[in-house]
Order: sequence, then structure tokens, then C-alpha cells
Amino acid sequence: MRNARRTTGRVLAVTTLAGVLAVPQAAHADPVTSTAWASVGSVDVRIDDQHIVTPELARCTADGPLGERTAGGATGDIAVFGGGDTACGRQDAIALGRAEGKRFQADVLKRFGGPALTVRTFSAKCGTTKDGSLGDVQLGTVTGIKVPENIPANYRVSVPGQEGEVLATVTLNESVVPSPADGSLTTHALHIKLFPKGGPASGDIYLGTARCDPYGKAKAKP
Repeated sequence: MRNARRTTGRVLAVTTLAGVLAVPQAAHADPVTSTAWASVGSVDVRIDDQHIVTPELARCTADGPLGERTAGGATGDIAVFGGGDTACGRQDAIALGRAEGKRFQADVLKRFGGPALTVRTFSAKCGTTKDGSLGDVQLGTVTGIKVPENIPANYRVSVPGQEGEVLATVTLNESVVPSPADGSLTTHALHIKLFPKGGPASGDIYLGTARCDPYGKAKAKP
């Protein structure tokens, strides 16, 4: 991982993530094509016996659609997404995915005495390499939780409740790599997991997702 760097303006931090994931080409009997997809965000939570789901907003893929846009909107009192867009594509063997947007607010924790969480701007990107994937996350002003000036990869904050319970874990600049490594990488600008130790709610809220896989799709045989 390269060192985080400050940018001008109101962006809080920029961090570059690297998925150093070597997979021998010989392990694949058939030629493969890299894949990538991205989305502005999604909601999948259960609260008070209700299942609230928002499909991945403005999802794009390297096979099409290559770009989408969303005006955003509210999912009840769970979260409000501002406008955002995605772009995906493939150049030769390289697949790319990007999602970005602004003015996100999660109000779900207010039900349980917790804070509203806001993100002014965000982006998540990834691209495949010869034998792995690279990712980049940018976050603008974040409120509702305390974060460092430069946000490291997989920075996690636990949001406490009034009686010592954990209302949620909030992970910023999240990088997800499978074990064992297979070359793929998923980046999330923000990931809220409700009541990770159990409680009146469960599920996940994602903001800014990009996933890349250099071996994701087998080429059709002639």
C-alpha cells in the first residue's frame, strides 16, 4: 500500500489500496477475461421484522451497461443517497470499475440512540492487473464518528449504544480480499454493519463499491 496523501479542497483523505494476489496463469485451463463492476451503494437490513432492500444503485459492469447514474433518494429512515454515477470498461486484458457520489446520510442508528452518519463525497475504484487487482478509495468530510485525518485501509469504528451494546461497526476505505487469494478485490468507501454482536437489527449498508477480478470470466470457445 502506498502512503496516504492529502489533496486540496474539502476532501478528507485519499488512500490507495493494493491487492497483491498472484495466481499462476497455468492454473487456468481455458483463456479467461477480466471482469469488473461498480455501484453507488446498497441497503440490505432487517429491523422490527421488516426486510428492507435497496438493489445496487447505478450498477455497471465491464460487459455492459458501461455506465449508470442515479439521482439518489431515501430508503425510509434508514439511509439517504445523494446523486452518483458509475463507469466500467475493459481495455485489452484490463477491466476497470468506478463509483462516485455525494451527500450520503445514514439515519438508522438514531432509532437506537446513535448518531446520524454522513459522507459529503466518496469514490471507489478498482482495476485488474496481470495477476491481481488494485483499488483506490476517496472519502470527503465524514461526520457522526471520529476518523483520522488520513484514513488507512480497513479503518473500523464501533458505535456504542447506551447500555454498552455495539449498535454498528463502520468500516471506511474497506478492502476485501478472499482467502486464499484468487486475484480479485472488492473496495467499499463505507460499510455499516448493524448490531454485529446481535440485537434488534441486522444487515449491511454499503456506499461506493467497486469489484475487479482478473480471472472472472472464461472466454467462449470458438
